[in-house]
Formats: sequence, structure tokens, C-alpha cells
Amino acid sequence: MPETFPRPGEDRVPPFSTPAAAPSGHRRVPPPVNERVKAYAPGSPEKAEVKARLRQMAGETIEIPLVIGGREVRTGETANTVMPHDHGHTVARWHRARREDVERAIAAAAQAHRDWSAWPLEDRAAIFLKAAELLATTWRPVLNAATMLGQSKTIFQAEIDAACEMADFWRFNPFYAQQLYEEQPISDRGVWNQLEYRPLEGFVYAITPFNFTAIGGNLPTAPALMGNTVLWKPASSAMLSAWYTLRLLQEAGLPPGVINLVAGDAAMITETALSHRDLAGVHFTGSTSVFNSMWKTIGAGMSRYRSYPRIVGETGGKDFIVAHPSADAEALAVAIVRGGFEYQGQKCSAASRAYVPRSLWPDVRDRAVAMMREIKMGDVTDFRNFMGAVIDARAFEKISEYLAEAKRSAKIVAGGGARGEKGWFIEPTLVEAEDPGHRLLCEEIFGPVLTTHVYDDARWAETLQVVDSTSPYALTGSVFAQDRRAVREASSALRHAAGNFYVNDKPTGAVVGQQPFGGARASGTNDKAGSKLNLVRWVSARTIKETFAPPRDYKYPFMAEE
Repeated sequence: MPETFPRPGEDRVPPFSTPAAAPSGHRRVPPPVNERVKAYAPGSPEKAEVKARLRQMAGETIEIPLVIGGREVRTGETANTVMPHDHGHTVARWHRARREDVERAIAAAAQAHRDWSAWPLEDRAAIFLKAAELLATTWRPVLNAATMLGQSKTIFQAEIDAACEMADFWRFNPFYAQQLYEEQPISDRGVWNQLEYRPLEGFVYAITPFNFTAIGGNLPTAPALMGNTVLWKPASSAMLSAWYTLRLLQEAGLPPGVINLVAGDAAMITETALSHRDLAGVHFTGSTSVFNSMWKTIGAGMSRYRSYPRIVGETGGKDFIVAHPSADAEALAVAIVRGGFEYQGQKCSAASRAYVPRSLWPDVRDRAVAMMREIKMGDVTDFRNFMGAVIDARAFEKISEYLAEAKRSAKIVAGGGARGEKGWFIEPTLVEAEDPGHRLLCEEIFGPVLTTHVYDDARWAETLQVVDSTSPYALTGSVFAQDRRAVREASSALRHAAGNFYVNDKPTGAVVGQQPFGGARASGTNDKAGSKLNLVRWVSARTIKETFAPPRDYKYPFMAEE
């Protein structure tokens, strides 16, 4: 382990002393600015730096413990983290939590809550603001390299995620929290009315996915910023980046027990967390089926909880591109390729279905296929590759089954190959389905497979209804049209079909502070990660009325003698 990353241990648990007097004056969070994406061009210092870090990480196999109350816990029951693009190469061994470890983590969260929840917002915010600066500088190549090796992202996909988006979360969330705190009720003469934004009473259970390191950084820290303490279960396939994210937060000054990392059997950890009396909330990103199961468990056990748990989730998507006959064919083709195939289609927002008018289809198809033939796929440490591998063997097998279905009942326009010998590689695949109700147009695939339906130009309005009703999801979608009336028609007809709606752009790439992210229907609770709307879910407001001159008599004027 590099010396620049201090190893947490017993000596990291600080004794709690008498609080010092708060500084006078009203402290302000610095106005946030989005982190700039670096180019990693040949000869650039950032490319040399991340290449060196990649070589170092690829040459070591680190051990990842649980972190409970700031202490490292090694259970002896381990699992491996491998490179998806070279699945014979192990980069980490991580320890699996036992039920007693989960229970200890919940207890550690309760202990930390007593002090952390009493900190002023400015002091909590300072930790995450510092973490953002560390990430943007010395830790940038570390998180990028961990994301590339552990999750098979190209340098650009890692940069926009693990570096820029995560830094944005940690800069914008404190700013939005400050805005929330400043929202106060009016006060009449002789009365002072206030709102106190209390943290929730209990712990928050954060469950994070493999596909975005930034989600792993945001889901535990957004509730923590608001004064909550957290039980964090990362996806087993993202343990490498999760570990370095927690180490970064420790270097930024996060106190022990505020975020407790446990990994292992998802069913056991979730059952232990959801059955605990002090469960205050769930912050989740993952599959719709898992989220539905958790919601059902919480609902069935409401009588056991101290209070109603907050349930916040972003789940699946069957994200669409719908093109009007007036669309720009070149821009549409680029959106199909980038939106569908960047990061192997493993984004919740990835374009998975497209509706193209018959008059445009030959041009759009030929342009997309030409780009797909140029795409290079392979080891992400080779910066010439546009795509890496899908995350694991289970994903590889699932996507391969959809490819077989496409060969049986639809038409593969380009791609369709799968190679799993060295890495879990799926070719970018463009499918054409005549039936608008085809399985590949309805079901979430979570891979580099985009299915198109070609419609008659005169059936534009009818096609919009098809787009709206085909899928149970409502996460992202986009319309391509030069005709402004068509944009208005699509925006109206698809008002509830996407929580993030794009005009003449691919349905991916939401930026913190610019496009708050989240969807409804089967895509989640639409609480917009990276916005004030999300932070509201992690506080419980208390109204305080102070009367300066209380009445001295119970009688009202109307009671006087007539």
C-alpha cells in the first residue's frame, strides 16, 4: 500500500472533548463549480500519471477489510475482485461480513451518531469539500485507475465518473444543504419561527452498484452530510474503487463510525439491516426487483421501526431515443453509438431502444454501422479502445442470451459476437425489430445491445404512444427533431416516460448541478441525486416557535360584556 494512504487503526479513533465555541459570523459554503474533464491526450501529464498508477495497481493484489467504527475487520472469509477484461487477474481480496459484523457496524453507526449529528453543517461540509479537492488532485489517478481495472471503464468513462462526478457531488451537495438550511418560515411580531433540519433518528443503509464509482461515493455521503450515520454495502464487483473512496474520505477527516463499510452476502446484510429497529432510511441504486423486494420487506415490518424509514431508490431503465422525420441523421447516429455502447451499455441511462422513421433509417443505419466497425474493444489500459468488458460472467451470460434471441426472432444489423475466454467481451450490437412489442424493445438488458424499430413517417404520433407504453421504466429518453413542433409533441406525449429528457442529444451524461438525475415508474423514486431534492430526504424538520411576550390571561377580547 503506498505510504500516501494512511492505514486506519486504533489510533485513528479520537477522544471526544468539550466542544469549542463556534466561530462568530455566518460561514458560507464556496459556490460550486463542475470539475473539468481532463483530456488524457498523448504526452499529457495526466496520462503519464494514470498510466503509472495502472501499472502499480495491476501488479499488486490488495486486501480489503470491513471498516466498522473506523477499525479494520478481517473475517478470514474472502472473495476476489478480478479485472473484467482479464478475469484471470485478481487485483484485490476482500473480506466478507458475518451477521455479527453487520450488527456491530449498526452499533458503531449509533455511537457515532451522537456526536456527528450535533456538528454544525459547515464542519461536516468541510470534510466533503476537502475530499473533493483531494480527489481532483492527488487521488485522481488512484480512483480512476481503480475504476478502470475493477470495473473495466476506459479512461474517459472513469474520468467523468470517478473523478469529475464524484468531486461534483462533494462540492454541490454542501451548497444545496446550505440552501436548504436557509429556507426558514416567516415570523410575525413578537414571535420567532424556525425550522431545524434534524438528521434522521437511526442509521441509513446505502446500497451502491458496480457501474458508477460516483454513486458509490454519493449514496453514503449525501445522508452523512446531513448528519446521519451510514451502513454502506458496495457491489462486490466494485470493491476496489469503494475501498479507495473510503480511504480518501478518511484522509479528508471523516470521523470513525460515520460510514461503516460491510461487504458480502447481499441477502444477509440487507435482512439484518432491514430488520433493525433503528433503520431510518435506505439509499439505493440497483435493480428494480431488488428495490421492490426491499420496499415490501420494510412495508411488512413497519411496526418494528422507531420511525417510518425513508426509501430512496434509482433502479432500472429501458431508455429510448425517438427520432422525428426532421431529425439530423448524423447526430442521431452518433447518439445511438455513444448512448448505446459507451461503458458497454452498462449505464442506467444507456440508450437501449430507438424509434427511427423509415425515411431516415437507411442513412442512420449506415452511419451507425460505419462507426461501430471502427470501434475497438479490449483492455482498457490501452487508451485506443472505446469499450472494455462487461462486469462479470453472469452479465456476460445474460447478454449472450439476448443476442441469441435477437438472432432467432429479429435482425442483427451489426455486431452480435461474444467472447468470454480472457475477458467478458460483448460486441456493440445493433438490432432491428419489426414488432414494437419485441422482447428486446421491452426488457432491460444492461449491455451493449440497442434495438431499433423502424416506423412509417406518417405514424409519428402513434409511435410516441408506443414509446410511452412499451416499457415499465421511466428513467431517461431523448427526442431528435429539427421541427420544433415535433419537439413539443414529444415532450408532451412523453412527459412521464423519462425523469431525464434530452432534446437532440443522447440520453446519457447527466452532470451534477446541471441535469439532476432520477426517474419514476419502475425506475425509482425520482429523488434526483446531486440536488437539494435528494438532501431533503435525509432530514426530519422540527418547527420551533418562540414567543417573546406570552399572554398572561386566558380570555379573548370577544368575551367582553356586550
